[in-house]
Amino acid sequence: MLYEKEESDVNISEDELLEIEKELEELEKGKASRKGVGAEVRRETKTVGITRVSTGVSELDRALEGGIPKGSWVAITGEPGTGKSILCMHFAWAGILAGDPVVYVTTEAEFRDVVRQAKMFGMDFESYRIYDISSSKEPSETPNIVVIDIFGLLKIARQMSEAIPTDAESARKRRFAALDIQTLVTAIQEAYKILGVLKEGGKTPARHVRLVIDSMSAFWADKPAMARRYSYDLKISTHRENVTAYLVSQYAMTTKSTFGFGLEHIADGVFHLWMDDVESSKEVRRYMIIKKMRMTNHAKNAFKVDIVPGKGFTITPLTE
Repeated sequence: MLYEKEESDVNISEDELLEIEKELEELEKGKASRKGVGAEVRRETKTVGITRVSTGVSELDRALEGGIPKGSWVAITGEPGTGKSILCMHFAWAGILAGDPVVYVTTEAEFRDVVRQAKMFGMDFESYRIYDISSSKEPSETPNIVVIDIFGLLKIARQMSEAIPTDAESARKRRFAALDIQTLVTAIQEAYKILGVLKEGGKTPARHVRLVIDSMSAFWADKPAMARRYSYDLKISTHRENVTAYLVSQYAMTTKSTFGFGLEHIADGVFHLWMDDVESSKEVRRYMIIKKMRMTNHAKNAFKVDIVPGKGFTITPLTE
């Protein structure tokens, strides 16, 4: 395995956030007429006017008229143990097979654990070039995947803080933290540079990139009331037509609701996962429903979820 390891300042007011919400609503209405007829895909396909990106789960692709509309932001929500991270692995693996560069942000586990678990489901990330952004070495060749973990974010945060001038006026500026949205945005831009997908001086990838952030909840764990603001900051800074993203959001165990309101609101699609109360059912029973997906006449009923050795995340329609 080639796994080499070792300035964005967005400030928007509440009024501006409301204006952005209105613009997003109008955009959604304007695109509604462009819905196409779905077809099963393995990698990427097109419906009428819409390029679709495979989720890596064939049954889910069928439920989405062929896949996720290219450039969409998909929030994956649910409590621990429902399969959110495995769904992200499938999405990243499908990207690798399709030739898409992948940026994989993981705050919940080390990427080596992601690699180990994925291999149990037939996804061998070790057979491709992986570069960890926290490495002190330059990549020997262009990687297929750039990993951003907590150590990578800490490295970027230190670089951003050191770049602040030490004069009296600038000394009052805060130092950047690892779990900071501006740090995340800068790390993602650095990953694009490493992948070689940016044109000189640009911030928009010139080719399609798959972005996974598992999870977003880590960035507002100590201030969940700021989730909506942070979600907008991230979308304004990084949302591009050539980037299709999976953004994981944890559900609080006590309230069974999103830990921090906001991500579901700005997302183009929402995959919600849950499970029966294990103390009552005496077994693990997982479920999934597509709560929304813009530009897609998606399946409206829930699915039963199974995590199958050698195959991974599978869904089957619930029997009536």
